Amino acid sequence: MYTTLITPEQLLALQSAGQPLMVFDCSFDLMNPAAGEQQYRQAHIPGAVYANLDSALSDKGLVGADGKHHPHADAASGGRHPLPSREKFAVWLSSVGFANGMQAVVYDRQGANYCGRLWWMLKWAGHEAVAVLDGGLQAWQAAGGAVTDRVQASHFQSNFALGRALRTLATTQTVLAGLASQAQTVVDARATPRYRGEVEPLDPVAGHIPGALNRPFGQNIGADGKFKPAAQLKAEFEQLLAGRDAAGVVHQCGSGVSALPNLIAMEVAGLGPTALYAGSWSEWCSDPARPVEKA
Repeated sequence: MYTTLITPEQLLALQSAGQPLMVFDCSFDLMNPAAGEQQYRQAHIPGAVYANLDSALSDKGLVGADGKHHPHADAASGGRHPLPSREKFAVWLSSVGFANGMQAVVYDRQGANYCGRLWWMLKWAGHEAVAVLDGGLQAWQAAGGAVTDRVQASHFQSNFALGRALRTLATTQTVLAGLASQAQTVVDARATPRYRGEVEPLDPVAGHIPGALNRPFGQNIGADGKFKPAAQLKAEFEQLLAGRDAAGVVHQCGSGVSALPNLIAMEVAGLGPTALYAGSWSEWCSDPARPVEKA
């Protein structure tokens, strides 16, 4: 069972062994939401299912008269990419034929920025056997893995059964309550100028959650496009935390997506599991009563 990272060679071996397996392509582009599926249709690992961030991995709900998305009442978070309920997510997994006995492998083309969302959601749904393809599609092709533009017409329906949540979902209320505690450490994965409040391209308010530490998510990936070695990641996170308890870390970003490379890196480093604030800055700053810090 692979539970954090898997190499292209390990995935090739799994495929050869005929083990129950499903591969998911999570490629996406926040600035051009149609681009990820276009990339998938041009080239993907044979048999891979496309997992669309907006429609499969978020509950954007209905568009109101104000032109904004309003998540359904059962959404598990707020923000720009509200988490669907675990039940709704299980329905989607069943619709693509994913079953409890399968190993899941997730990848993208964007430095694990998007596939980490599905990795975390599967853990949250109670499924331990999910791994990120280290280095993404680029590493797969470099290792001689085949790609295709052929999309499977349909999948046999399965009946994915939810299990006990294996990862912690932090809410705005828990993060707000934790501001007064030394036990909580918020780690913000956004680019440093956004964290400091110097620019804000996506949300109505600039700044960060008071006391949050900044680690841009790209810092987890080496020059080869793969996660840095575990020992290096451990040293970097210990330097960032400066004595704070790793168990109290809550990860956030803009909308609960690019925070995941930090969370996964902590697990690779042996410092996890830690919590995810899925609503992130986009949910936090939606209420002017919540405190904001700059610089």
